[in-house]
Amino acid sequence: MAESTGASGGAGIRPSQADQLFGKIALKNNLVTESDLRKALNELPAGSDLASYLVSKGSVTEKHASAISRKVQERLGDSGGSSGGDSTSAKTPPREGMITPQQAAEIDWAGMVGKPLDDYLRKAREIGASDFHFQVDSPPMLRIHGTLVRVKHPTLTPEDTERAIRGLLTESDWNEVHEHLDLDYCYESDSHGRYRTNVCRQRKGWDAVFRVIPDRVSSLEELHLPAALRQFTTFNQGIVLVTGPAGSGKSSTMAALIDIINEERHDHIVTVEDPIEFVFESKNCNVNQRHVGRHTVTFASALRSAMRADPDVIMVGEMRDLETISMAITAAETGHLVIGTLHTTNAVRSIDRVIDVFPPKEQDQIRAMVSESMRGVISQQLLTRADGLGVEPALEIMFSTPAVGNMIREQKTFQLLSVLQTGRKQGMITMDESIRELLKSGLITRETAHFHAEDPESFRK
Repeated sequence: MAESTGASGGAGIRPSQADQLFGKIALKNNLVTESDLRKALNELPAGSDLASYLVSKGSVTEKHASAISRKVQERLGDSGGSSGGDSTSAKTPPREGMITPQQAAEIDWAGMVGKPLDDYLRKAREIGASDFHFQVDSPPMLRIHGTLVRVKHPTLTPEDTERAIRGLLTESDWNEVHEHLDLDYCYESDSHGRYRTNVCRQRKGWDAVFRVIPDRVSSLEELHLPAALRQFTTFNQGIVLVTGPAGSGKSSTMAALIDIINEERHDHIVTVEDPIEFVFESKNCNVNQRHVGRHTVTFASALRSAMRADPDVIMVGEMRDLETISMAITAAETGHLVIGTLHTTNAVRSIDRVIDVFPPKEQDQIRAMVSESMRGVISQQLLTRADGLGVEPALEIMFSTPAVGNMIREQKTFQLLSVLQTGRKQGMITMDESIRELLKSGLITRETAHFHAEDPESFRK
């Protein structure tokens, strides 16, 4: 990339720092090839900027050019417009208002004692926590950028937690949690948003854990995800898997993809979730959302019903059992686009998990069906930034190709890694390559890269 951005522009003029950074981002997101970018920089007329020139040539869309230009302005503003090295100019600025886990631990919550749990949640959201823990025999805890932090607050007693949790639940919810001893639902505050909530009984008393749901659906750009993922929104049928460990941002990624479809297509979207997290308002699409346990009995029964409701796109919050996975594959086979999640860590394990859940005598048939219907896999992790101010996504991206389909069909999924390594032009990338890019840009530390890598030894000094 150094050759591309260092090439002389038209009339022997060196491209500006903004043009160089625009080119790097466009290349990283597979919007242009390196040869096309080098040619554009060499032909760039004096007084013209790279963004306008690529749009005029049809190399990038105005929408992509606008999004990249905003990133360029943010990054140059963050570095004071200096002409430093690549590791400085390539850094993504933290989101406004973020604090480090150490700073969060210093905030005094003692004044919150006795207040409604809703007030605690408002403060957790304001601080930037992704999760809030309210449990017996401990002060409340926050998860900040992947790190769990105990706040400055007196230890909670069983009476404290029961009273606070009881005040948050409706009468029917309280009766349900007493009957089943746990409850998964989405708490919605009138003043500050939605929270995916788990209430449970443990040996010391009642606990509650809340996942903070952003008040709006973020775009791929805002989530620092590559534009190549937009390709998954263009399919009319098939199955797309979004995978990763708990807390890796799968729901946000799926929501961003669904929001693109909602804006750019004229389809019927059905979501099946437990519970409903992001609420979608119908834009150009008709969107229906169902909460398992509230609006339907199981994921599988909801999928069975959805297939009779003239859907075009079905989002499955979690493909957790044989019946759900079987129904999802059937839906993909019968002409629907299915986007679902699995708790797997890379593309190979994701494909194997889908197949291995079936009895051995059925696996050959399922393997053939998956090889035809699979459109791709997005596997992701969230890695703590080196500056402590936020997280950055590392992704493994696989698009289905004839070679991928053949490897699935022939029980050679172990060879998929080689396809990912050679598929950069199609937008594919391995997890370790993605982590290596974050490390080279200075966004994460080598220790973080080593901890999260598939091949940790390759990240040792």
